[in-house]
Parts: sequence; structure tokens; C-alpha cells
Amino acid sequence: MLKAERVNFILQRLQALYPETPVPLDHKDPYTLLIAVLLSAQCTDERVNQVTPALFALADNAGDMAKQEVDTIRQIIRPCGLSPQKSKAIKKLSEILVQDYDGEVPADMAALEMLPGVGHKTASVVMAQAFGVPAFPVDTHIHRLAQRWGLTSGKNVAQTERDLKRLFPQESWNRLHLQIIFYGREFCTARGCDGRVCEICRTCYPNRKHPKKTLKA
Repeated sequence: MLKAERVNFILQRLQALYPETPVPLDHKDPYTLLIAVLLSAQCTDERVNQVTPALFALADNAGDMAKQEVDTIRQIIRPCGLSPQKSKAIKKLSEILVQDYDGEVPADMAALEMLPGVGHKTASVVMAQAFGVPAFPVDTHIHRLAQRWGLTSGKNVAQTERDLKRLFPQESWNRLHLQIIFYGREFCTARGCDGRVCEICRTCYPNRKHPKKTLKA
């Protein structure tokens, strides 16, 4: 299969499997999505969704969250891991939103990336899913699958993001990054597929004899 053929097959197959792409993190607006994505770093979406109801019952907007003590936030989010850093980031970014943005989450990538605890991937998710701005958030799982499918030789997520944006039409980015995540969780897990097991891997590389070694992000 040529790369263009792989791209077309992947687009069509993922669209057939996942015509609907609900955001896995429970949220009601840009602020709650931002906090949920921040909490998801090195934590499962399922665990985040177990924690956020209590957190958002305490405070579901920047103004109320900025008034909370860091230790109070930390006690609630402890199950997500990295709670010392995340609780400080949540309080500080909430204070910044109140001071600089009237309590609203800015629909601006650069402004989001300046917030404490918000990296490029988190900002990309918010831009894509909260504001509908084309973005292609790439985490380590998407990075790994993109290598297995011959879409990138990226040594890091930044290069993989550039490659995927170049290969796929912009109008597909926001749903495609979720479709890849859904497919990876269901069929092409780190332990369940080594580049020779799942349908997409087998279709893209039917003659692959050895496990695909992927570069870590």
C-alpha cells in the first residue's frame, strides 16, 4: 500500500467504525473541559470522570475555583495522580482567567499554552473540542499508532503532529484524533497489537513479518 492509499483506508475505516466522536471527558463548557484535560495527564479518562463531579460541585468556573485552597483541590483530585502539581495549576490558571480574561477560557492557542499546567496537547484539545478550531492533539498513543500505520517516522509527538496534519484534510482533524484514540483503545493497544494484529495494521502492512518497533515520544 502506498502512503496515500493507507491514509484513505484509515480515514474510511475509522469513519465507518466511529461515525460519532463524543469527547471521552465529561464536561459542560470550555472551562470544565480544560480542567478535565489537565487532570487526564498520566491518568485514564475513566478516573478523571470519577473525580470531576466532586471537583465541579465545589467549583465549576474560574471565579469559584480561584477562591479555593490548593489543599482542598488536591484532596479531591488525588486519585488522578500528580495532585500537588495539578492542584496548584488549577488554582493558578483559574486566577489568571479571572484577572486577564473575565473568567472565560480564551479561544487562542498561544494564550492557552501560557496557562499553568496547560501544554500544547491540552491546548489543542480545548481548541478542537470546545471551540471547533481545527487542531490535531497527539498523545503518546496516537504517536505510536501513527508509526505502526506508516504515517510518520516522528521521534516525538511534535513531529508526528506535523506529519498527520500534512497527510489528512484539515476538516477531519478534530474527529480523527478522537477516532484514532477510540480505535487504539479497542483494537491496537500497547500490549494487544505489535503492528501485525489489528485490522488496520494488517491491511496497511499485510506482509509485515516482525513487530513494529516504535519510537517513544
